[in-house]
Amino acid sequence: MKTLFLQAPSYDGFDGGAGSRYQAKREVRSFWYPTWLAQPAALVPDSRVLDATADGLSVEAALDIASQYELVVIHTSTPSFPTDALFAQDLKKRKPSLLIGMVGAKVAVDPHNSLIATEAIDFVCREEFDYTCKEISEGKPFSQILGLSYRAPDGSIEHNEARPILENMDELPFVAPIYKRDLTIKNYFNGYLKHPYVSLYTGRGCRSKCTFCLWPQTVGGHRYRVRSVENVLEEVKWIRDNMPEVKEIMFDDDTFTDFKPRAEEIARGMGKLGVTWSCNAKANVPYSTLKIMKENGLRLLLVGYESGDDQILLNVKKGLRTDIARRFAQDCRTLGIKVHGTFIIGLPGETQETIQKTIEYAKEINPLTIQVSLAAPYPGTRLYHQAVESGWLAENKVINLVSKQGVQLAAIGYPHLSRDEMYHQLENFYKRFYFRPSKIWEILREMLTSWDMMKRRLREGVEFFRFLRAHEA
Repeated sequence: MKTLFLQAPSYDGFDGGAGSRYQAKREVRSFWYPTWLAQPAALVPDSRVLDATADGLSVEAALDIASQYELVVIHTSTPSFPTDALFAQDLKKRKPSLLIGMVGAKVAVDPHNSLIATEAIDFVCREEFDYTCKEISEGKPFSQILGLSYRAPDGSIEHNEARPILENMDELPFVAPIYKRDLTIKNYFNGYLKHPYVSLYTGRGCRSKCTFCLWPQTVGGHRYRVRSVENVLEEVKWIRDNMPEVKEIMFDDDTFTDFKPRAEEIARGMGKLGVTWSCNAKANVPYSTLKIMKENGLRLLLVGYESGDDQILLNVKKGLRTDIARRFAQDCRTLGIKVHGTFIIGLPGETQETIQKTIEYAKEINPLTIQVSLAAPYPGTRLYHQAVESGWLAENKVINLVSKQGVQLAAIGYPHLSRDEMYHQLENFYKRFYFRPSKIWEILREMLTSWDMMKRRLREGVEFFRFLRAHEA
């Protein structure tokens, strides 16, 4: 079938992308690559990936394009599902013969309710959906496709057996050629990576058991299954040779540094290729590994610190202590590795005191840039089940993770710490971190390195102040 893999536009200004870990408007507008869509697209000949949000397409324009296809696979999430379902309904009205399905963590953990939400959705894919999408496009009978939930001709909802987890990651074709063919590379940017950049997965799954983290608990699993070093470097070389405008490659595995010898081997290969790169890392990587990575082109690490309180880290099974993270931060400073740190307000055990402790902790370890999120109990995660069991969610259990404007809301509330208090502590966190003379001077020095950086930081500064104003409102 003529197949379109689609990140649908929003009806309400929400701009979370198919590759976003937490789908909400950011303090600085950013877009991640729709890798989860590009991967099955690489398996389906003559298919197309359309990222309507990154391309800035209107609903009407996206409907015009999508109606030209026979099969449309939409990536959805818990926050964006209502508008994605509306898009599917409008698309079905335009072309009733069109086969429409959805993929993503939301439908993977809640396939039945996703299908009964609207008759416009013909199927949803559970587990890893690459080969599920391929078999659908080939016209294989729905009843024979593993990992598929679908609406039968009589209207009943059917759930097939689970699809086994993919073991040989080298089976999957490269996604970079799909990026080059279908996407506008300059549309993908964020505040801490060079522009333009490309992000890739060198493996799936994460061995950490963090109770709040979405992908390992819904789609990827807790076993880290990796591509061979040779396979990863071959795709990097393809990018270097065929996408010369790319200034940085981001390895977006949940924790790229989990297998340290492998990370070191890939790093040495990156050094030989002469490519600048960044990756996700846990704040426990030893100095020796960091040094090898830095000497071979590593520029930045994206690190989830989450909290400055050790009991909270224990509560969410982070597998990290603040003393280890402090040593890691010092090692990164010594080696000249930049760090983008992420923090979360509202995890189990949070109090006004622990929030202040985390703010001071963030100032102490001083990443170059930070992202502060509110604890998000995504369905399918342990945090969600814990919040329901403990009565931390609203009485009716409706999960409002974002507002109609796409701004993240505090979904969890505690008897001693209200949702409203946590919501506004997010603004306080940002202000106290960034509005310090030392941090302002650090950013100014960076801006003075080039005119491009000056323009970029000024634009991001405007967006950041708009974010703070919207959040205060």
